[in-house]
Amino acid sequence: MSHTNIKEDEVDIVIGALQADLTSFLNEWRPLFSRFHLIIVKDPDLKEELKIPEGFNLHVYTKSDIVRVVGSSSTAMNFSGYSCRYFGYLMSRKKYIFSVDDDCIPAKDNNNGIPIDAVDQHITNLATPATPFFFNTLYDPFRKGADFVRGYPFSLRSGVTCALSCGLWLNLADHDAPTQALRPGHRNAQYVDAVLTVPVRALLPVSGVNIAFNRELAGPALFPGLRLAAEGKLRWETVEDIWCGLCVKVVCDHLGLGVKTGLPYVWRNDRGDAIESLKKEWEGVKLMEEVVPFFQSVRLSRTAVTTEDCVLEIAALVKEQLATTHPVFARAAQAMADWIKLWKAVGSGSGSRSSPSKG
Repeated sequence: MSHTNIKEDEVDIVIGALQADLTSFLNEWRPLFSRFHLIIVKDPDLKEELKIPEGFNLHVYTKSDIVRVVGSSSTAMNFSGYSCRYFGYLMSRKKYIFSVDDDCIPAKDNNNGIPIDAVDQHITNLATPATPFFFNTLYDPFRKGADFVRGYPFSLRSGVTCALSCGLWLNLADHDAPTQALRPGHRNAQYVDAVLTVPVRALLPVSGVNIAFNRELAGPALFPGLRLAAEGKLRWETVEDIWCGLCVKVVCDHLGLGVKTGLPYVWRNDRGDAIESLKKEWEGVKLMEEVVPFFQSVRLSRTAVTTEDCVLEIAALVKEQLATTHPVFARAAQAMADWIKLWKAVGSGSGSRSSPSKG
């Protein structure tokens, strides 16, 4: 990689396959993915066989693998739809994970038309410190050509470890269904060449479209938690990534870790009908009015010293403060507890990976 000394065998690319034919998707990413190991998790609801081009180092996991590892009925977790990618997070044993939706392709540099190396930029974000405790007005001071501005305390300039890198997207913006329905022709064409650390105590809507993270530090807080009753197969029909993103930000703030947002961009292809999705996601839009104030109020105990500890404490608070207002919160609290139990049993440590399906 051009900007870091991270070894390529420290990175897994995790893809949740919601469409059967991945040929075009993987061929678009081939120049950037071919040197890495890929984990592809097939949506358990997908009936067709996956079509995967030759030439990649990969493991494919299917419904039978999920049932074998997780069980079929003894958990509140649901790995269907976009949530299938979390099974890939569980099965990975690499230090870093990059995950991108299967309707995205590499964005191209506006100056020369060369595909932007999203993997390299994400890993650079994770490998360089974050600065959550004091905002640098020149954004990420560790980027080439940048530095700390006058007045930035020298005692804070070493920064902290970055646990999560949230990338962005061009073309189809990641709006909720009501916004997209009101602006059906809107496409994001604005490329902002910047990376910044999200300040401590500031929450953000983390999108699963294009993210990377330190698996040991952030992995236990990225899970299939809040699932809508009518959740569909389009991003604007879900809030699962928003929910666990709020969890991971609260965890990072408590443990003194950083979250970055900005570069890299990917190109997000048009997909779905926002008008048709309105009925499915409207529940999530309303729930966010309760969810955000709750997470803003969360303060974790000093005894919570690991990510797993933090997630369990948040789950207990969800059960205590939110579960009585809506059944979806009770299920989310149980899913969080189930995930940590599963993570400790299967997903932690550096042991050998369970054998996956062949396709």
